[in-house]
Amino acid sequence: MTEDGEIAMPEALPDWDYQMNLHLRRGARIDLDAARRQSGLPADAVLMLSTVWSASGSGLGGPGRHVRLPQAGTIPVEIDIELYGADLGGLLLLDTALVLAERRIAGRPNTPRRAGSVLWSDRQALRLQGDAPQFPMAVVDFARTSFPNQAAWHLQISGGLESATMGALLLIVNESNTVTADAFQNAGKPRPIDRVVLSAVYADAARIMIEYALGHEGFTEESDYPHGSLGATLLSLFDRLFPDQSIIDIRLRQRQSPSLFASDLQAAVKIFEVS
Repeated sequence: MTEDGEIAMPEALPDWDYQMNLHLRRGARIDLDAARRQSGLPADAVLMLSTVWSASGSGLGGPGRHVRLPQAGTIPVEIDIELYGADLGGLLLLDTALVLAERRIAGRPNTPRRAGSVLWSDRQALRLQGDAPQFPMAVVDFARTSFPNQAAWHLQISGGLESATMGALLLIVNESNTVTADAFQNAGKPRPIDRVVLSAVYADAARIMIEYALGHEGFTEESDYPHGSLGATLLSLFDRLFPDQSIIDIRLRQRQSPSLFASDLQAAVKIFEVS
């Protein structure tokens, strides 16, 4: 479900950002008698419909909801799931399964006995991508922090390249800067001015991240960082911005001609190319 109402689950949400929570509704029509019969289970076997979600961008996941089902008949089942945007990112997977709810002591050979045994499953995927930089963010009053009061945002990077991306990056937006705060508030439906602001934030965040990566001498094309780590994220960003150039060449340019490097980065992120 969106602000405009309920929509069928698309392949991607192009305007998604980390402030956008998701309300998912999964429906199924289950023939309980046929499910038990085809699985070799008796009529009194307790079944349950279960949902589990996972997000590649955050590396997080968890149970959605579990619904215990009645003993017989063909019934419709709906499961509602609320997911916080800060927990998501990348590819969101929603797995739905019909499972055995309780362990069975006796039964015919080769029939399910353990609680949680899967009788049927289905997977749906949703690619989350948006105009806002794709990492966690917080909106705070800079007057209460050590950041300059007039600054609009600050990208905080902590930890080494092996650290998890979701724990290493945090975009902090100054709530007193209403132009920037409103741009992120409207990221789902950005106005022209919001798109310009988000483009500027993305360009600045990309610069900070690339400079952070280049500052590590061990950051090379041959580096093998764990999936979901800061190093892997920075390598992916570098490949997207400079697909035909080597890390060594870009590192030399950044050190020998910072102004030219800044212009190269502006061109790479296509700053202010808004639709």
